[in-house]
Amino acid sequence: MTLHRLNPAGLARPSGFSHAVVATGSRLVMLAGQTALDGRGDVVPGGLPAQFERALTNLLTALRAAGGAPADLARVTVYTTDVPAYRTHATVLGGIWRTHAGRDYPAMALVGVARLWDEEALVELDGLALLP
Repeated sequence: MTLHRLNPAGLARPSGFSHAVVATGSRLVMLAGQTALDGRGDVVPGGLPAQFERALTNLLTALRAAGGAPADLARVTVYTTDVPAYRTHATVLGGIWRTHAGRDYPAMALVGVARLWDEEALVELDGLALLP
């Protein structure tokens, strides 16, 4: 299986994402939206960075259970109830991403939403991964 990350010269330089990811010879894994729920089903305290880290950890736990690794992520959508706070914390969130998922960025989108299923949640991540 091969993932090719494409960032065409005609588009703005990406920061923390790839413009396109092309996959060949793979299995598709669809990852459900993950919020910052701990093992008891409670949203972790600590604001957006803490919730982002837990949601990402939960997403990667589901991916690993399917036999994948962070480098297999082809697409991730981030939903947040507070886009301005996400922008404010972007550098910290990028560091959290690199610590847990590395520098092979998937195609990504950020979507502002009124609320998430877990009422205390500030962020949710879902994704697609391609495994050999």
